[in-house]
Parts: sequence; structure tokens; C-alpha cells
Amino acid sequence: MAIRVQPQDFDLGAEIAQLRANDARVGAVVSFIGTVRDMNEGAGVSEMELEHYPGMTEKALDDIVAQAKARWSIFDALVIHRVGPLKPLDQIVLVAVTSAHRGEAFAACEFIMDYLKTQAPFWKKEQTAQGARWVDARVADDKALAKWGISSANSGGQE
Repeated sequence: MAIRVQPQDFDLGAEIAQLRANDARVGAVVSFIGTVRDMNEGAGVSEMELEHYPGMTEKALDDIVAQAKARWSIFDALVIHRVGPLKPLDQIVLVAVTSAHRGEAFAACEFIMDYLKTQAPFWKKEQTAQGARWVDARVADDKALAKWGISSANSGGQE
């Protein structure tokens, strides 16, 4: 299991190759990449800045992956989340999961991402033509988390 919170970009191919290296049990690798959009809630976005609480953030991500490992038969998981200023098209987050079969990997990857969107201590600030604004968690994110039997305790942090 690897958790990284970093300002620098990542290379999907290199990260996946390293995640599955020398593990002949792996029959499935599922990944998700989130990117910065140029529009949100009807406004153009020129930049998004992600902030986090060092130490607390990594612990929360460790907990998310541990919960996924407890729910599904997965071999490994990788979560990379960027922080700092990002532009439209930039990669924000990578979640990748390995398992013997695709069903377990898809479910675990979706769970980690749903959990991350509502529970991880990240804060987003967007730059728009109208000025800077903090991004609130969306109702759809809370509903996605609820399908896993978890209610959101939205306290301002979100992915």
C-alpha cells in the first residue's frame, strides 16, 4: 500500500508498473485519475488550489485503504493526491488497486474514491472571473458514499 500527498505530477504508466511489479497473483488492475476541469457550477475555473493538513491527511488516506482491504480481496492499493496550485487539465488524484479479479478491484477503487471525496481532509479553492471561492462537497458525493453504508460527516474537507 502506498499513500503519497505531493505537489508534483505523476506518471500513470510508471505508477501502475511499479504497483503490479513482480506480483504474479495480479489478474486485475483498476485505476482512476481525477483532473482539474475548466468549469464548475457554471463558472470558468482558471486555477484550483488544494490544501491539506500534513500528517492528518496521510492517516485518513491510510484508513480509507485499510477499510477497502477489509471489505474486498485486494492485493495492493495506491493513492496519490496532489496539493498546491493546479491548472485545468492537470491531474489531481490517482487511485489504483490490484486484485486477482476485476470485480474486487473495481469495487475497491470506487469505494476509495467515494470515501476520499467526502472524508479526506483536503480543501479546494477555485479561481474564477468573479474571484476566489472555496468548493463545498456535493450532495452527489455524499450519496455515492452512502451506497457503501457510510454517512458523510462533512466538516468542510473534501477532495
